[in-house]
Amino acid sequence: MAGFDPRPGEAASVTRILTRRRALSACLGAIAALVGALAVSSAWAQQGQNLQQELQLFQQLSPDQQQQLLQQLGIGGAGGSSAAGLGALLGGASGFGFGGLTGPPNGSQASLLQQQLLQRQRLQQTQVQQQEEVIPVFKPGDTVLVDLSLPPQAPPPGSEQATASSTAQNANAPSANTMPGVPFSAAQLAELTGQGNAAVQAEQPAPQPTVEQLQAAERQKLQDLVDLVQVHNPYQLDSNGVLLLPGIPPIPLNGLTETLATERVAAEPAFAKLTVRLVRLPLRKTGPEALKPFGYDLFDNSTLSLIPTLNTPVPADYVIGAGDVLEVQLYGSQNRTDNLTVGRDGYIHFPELGPIEVGGRRYSDVKADVEERVARQMVGVRANVSIGETRTITVFVLGNAKYPGAYTLSGLATVTTALFAAGGVETTGSLRNIQVKRQGQTIRTLDLYDLLMRGDSSGDIKLLPGDVVFIPPVGPTVSIDGEVLRPAIYELRGDQTVADLIQMGGGMTPNADRDRAALVRINEQQQRIVLDVDPSSSTASRTALRNGDVLQIERLLPELDSGVTLQGYVYQPRSFAWHPGLRLSQIIPTIYELKPDADLHYLLIRREVPPDRHIEVLSADLAAALAAPGSAADVLLMPRDTITAFDLETSREYVIQPLMSELRTQSTLSQPTPIVHIEGNVKVPGDYPLEQGMRVSDLIRAGGGLLPSSYGGRAELSRYVIINGDERRTQLLSIDLNSVQAGDKSADILLQPYDRLSVEQVSGWADQAEVTLVGEVRFPGIYAIRRGETLRSVVARAGGLTDLAFPQGAVFTRVELKRQEQEQIEQMIQRMRLDIAGMALMTTRAGLVGGQSAIGIGQTLLSELQSTTAVGRLVINLEAAIHARPGSSNDIILENGDELIVPRQQQEVMVLGEVQDATSHLYHPGLTRD
Repeated sequence: MAGFDPRPGEAASVTRILTRRRALSACLGAIAALVGALAVSSAWAQQGQNLQQELQLFQQLSPDQQQQLLQQLGIGGAGGSSAAGLGALLGGASGFGFGGLTGPPNGSQASLLQQQLLQRQRLQQTQVQQQEEVIPVFKPGDTVLVDLSLPPQAPPPGSEQATASSTAQNANAPSANTMPGVPFSAAQLAELTGQGNAAVQAEQPAPQPTVEQLQAAERQKLQDLVDLVQVHNPYQLDSNGVLLLPGIPPIPLNGLTETLATERVAAEPAFAKLTVRLVRLPLRKTGPEALKPFGYDLFDNSTLSLIPTLNTPVPADYVIGAGDVLEVQLYGSQNRTDNLTVGRDGYIHFPELGPIEVGGRRYSDVKADVEERVARQMVGVRANVSIGETRTITVFVLGNAKYPGAYTLSGLATVTTALFAAGGVETTGSLRNIQVKRQGQTIRTLDLYDLLMRGDSSGDIKLLPGDVVFIPPVGPTVSIDGEVLRPAIYELRGDQTVADLIQMGGGMTPNADRDRAALVRINEQQQRIVLDVDPSSSTASRTALRNGDVLQIERLLPELDSGVTLQGYVYQPRSFAWHPGLRLSQIIPTIYELKPDADLHYLLIRREVPPDRHIEVLSADLAAALAAPGSAADVLLMPRDTITAFDLETSREYVIQPLMSELRTQSTLSQPTPIVHIEGNVKVPGDYPLEQGMRVSDLIRAGGGLLPSSYGGRAELSRYVIINGDERRTQLLSIDLNSVQAGDKSADILLQPYDRLSVEQVSGWADQAEVTLVGEVRFPGIYAIRRGETLRSVVARAGGLTDLAFPQGAVFTRVELKRQEQEQIEQMIQRMRLDIAGMALMTTRAGLVGGQSAIGIGQTLLSELQSTTAVGRLVINLEAAIHARPGSSNDIILENGDELIVPRQQQEVMVLGEVQDATSHLYHPGLTRD
């Protein structure tokens, strides 16, 4: 190959590149299609390392040698660039993001290719780790539920289950030494009870425990162990992934799945006779334990790259070095473009001007110097100098980096570029003290918090060849949790205060309590103490932080401090601003604020009375308040009042019971629980809070009012009276409801705690009873009956029987009889089931041959009985009932739901069965059966 004379080692490497080009291209294409496969990840890592080495060898060739090599292989033509050929050499640029290369693969292009190869390798490793974590395993701090249970208990001797089990065991493995119902042989039984040694038995006069007693004692011991372990559920693994159970040696579970962990715990000798099951609870940590170090997730996105792109402008202070390419465009009497590469000696060789020293100088100075020389020494020619390609530099990223080592980067690389190339910073490394060392001296310290929190990149300086980016261990850390915008663990730098920590946390949320915060720290005596801090005062800026401090910003109370809440049976439950003089009619200005069927006469108001915030309950009559706004009925409201509206149908326990619980809590001997009860014929019976000055009429109003069936003459009030502080007696008071409804204050007595008002029902009030007459009555239909009315009366009201009626065939049914018959049928079905089961057991034991057929017959009868429906028929003599004397035994008293069916007169008699001529005959009154 003309003009191509590589060194022996390079020639061998280049030959390997050429001979394996097609195989490598196919391999890379397969890898791109199978990203994330476990079997491919290791092969990809090895190929990535090979590609980096071979790429570096290819870079060391001159551009002419690269072009000749690619042309010889048929990659690219005469006008094709070596970069395009390099993309083909690497297996196709389009599939791997290597497109866009327009020049020789030196400088930033080669650096970009190398970094993308490293990123793909790390992405493969990350995907492998994610696939390995698909099956959850126990880790330190995980929560585990330990479920222990005893094995099934053997049936007691002599029971049917024990007899059946013993019979089955004897049939399978008969043994003369086995006792029925006892899972021990005769020898074992003798050994356990001591009967095998007469001498020992004589020396031990006390009776030995039986097998059943030994089994019961062992089960009780196991049950105590189960209770001891399960009472402390759930458990949390310690920092080493070890499970600590009471009375059990430590059990390491780190890295085990649920199945393996269950097997490991079951292997403990103490659990040998128990059933063990472990459940990993995927609980998410909360509070300070859930906090993560701030800033480290910046490097989690493995696809993100801060490698400078090819068209990044070169800054004026860029220092020219060996490998940079200066693009000099001449115009005027000469028009051409020269690409001049800076040599290792720092010179460029300008054809007309000779060598010019540019190494170590700033780009702006070199540009001005070359352009001035061209204008001065070349008559009629002007020049424009720019940087075509930047050089590559090798820097070291050391310390607590994720992937420490040496990296080849672009000449424009900065500290953050090197950090991303190394995969970021480990959580054990510092983000605030990243050092840039040059020739053994620390020239700059980068604080990533400045970049992350304020966008300040002034410390992100450009690197030079041989620079070392050193990441020291993380410094003192503090945590902030609660009502801040960015709760996390932060690294301290220098002397920082509580105010600085709140600022690092993004500030407090609107719901934060700005007057109170808790600072938890470990003092000099290794004690964990709590300090109260006022975040809004100057003390926050004077309180210095220490390593390990935890600042908790509390949340404001969710309750209203100055407001009134409306809830319950309303269209729009909401809160209102309170002001002095606020009344109920201003909160509910019209009844249309409430839903239909709302109780307009009873609204419940829960009130907290300062200074101890004890609970008081009062009611309001909304109808009276709206009729007279500003009157005593229009209740004057207080801050934090809660108004609840009710309907007239559903129970009110969902509101009343929580209030009753609060009132019981604050009750004392001298102040019993203010509770009263109403029952009987009211719309909403139940317990209600006793208000100050509450009377009988108020309790009736709380119960939704009287029903139409209520007896208005009298109600009964039961009251508990304490006699001399020693005895409680019940006192019965008669209440005249008519006088109470009329507004008589003497009848409308004041109520006391635990009073119970019972409103009676009007005598004889019940739902309207009805009976049905069907068939041959003059006016069949449904008839309402009065209490005690008889069948004779109802048939007479229906016009009597028709001329075609057949009273001897009448059918009379009753609902209550039908219910009783159905209960008897259900009991008979249950008894038959037990009989069939007992027959099956006896047949199996005795081995009877004909038993199965009998069981089949019984099951057939059982199915027929199950399909039987009760009728509820009462056999009556209809003619005698119609003509019965009032009050006689034939005068049938009707009940609700009774039904009488009177058939029509029939004239035919049907003869069927074993006769010569089965047919029907005309009925004659004088004919008998024969």
